[in-house]
Amino acid sequence: MELAVNGGSQIEVSEAVFGRDFSEALVHQVVVAYLAGGRSGTKAQKNRSAVSGGGRKPWRQKGTGNARAGTIRSPLWRSGGVTFAAQPRDFTQKVNRKQYRAAMRSILSELARQDRLVVVESFEIEKPSTREVLGKLNELGVNRGLIIDADVDSNLYLGTRNIPNVNTVAADRLDPVSLVGAEKVVMTRAAVEKVQEWLS
Repeated sequence: MELAVNGGSQIEVSEAVFGRDFSEALVHQVVVAYLAGGRSGTKAQKNRSAVSGGGRKPWRQKGTGNARAGTIRSPLWRSGGVTFAAQPRDFTQKVNRKQYRAAMRSILSELARQDRLVVVESFEIEKPSTREVLGKLNELGVNRGLIIDADVDSNLYLGTRNIPNVNTVAADRLDPVSLVGAEKVVMTRAAVEKVQEWLS
């Protein structure tokens, strides 16, 4: 199949990468797994065994008139341990490489079908200028979206970092969440070839 390149030319792309049927369930699974992998899971609290002190029984079992108590670090006591204390967790979910690539192909194919994928010959700017990047995006009719290049140079990165709802990513750092969340995706010809080589 062919994709139209901004300017009138065409680029030949693989049907398997840019012409795949959309699988909502697969894309959802991969997106959830990707977001879960970004969670730190470092929350921690101390239970009764981790709180310092409380090594001895505070008073004898009988005869004091107080309720029986075995430790001053009981969750019922002030400065005691937490009853169901949170512990560090690993939130990562296993996604096979084959599933991940299939989901990426599905997303790219849907972007192409919905005319949300804009292919350009190149996206180079001479200096780190936000105004220059905005001018190029306005020519393409893109107000918010994702710019994908084979390699993101410092000028492009610095030119886009202050633009709200516009992100830049290298083709080898592409992820499903960025693709799904973008209103439009601008890809250079070099990026299309690199992504196609990765997903074929």
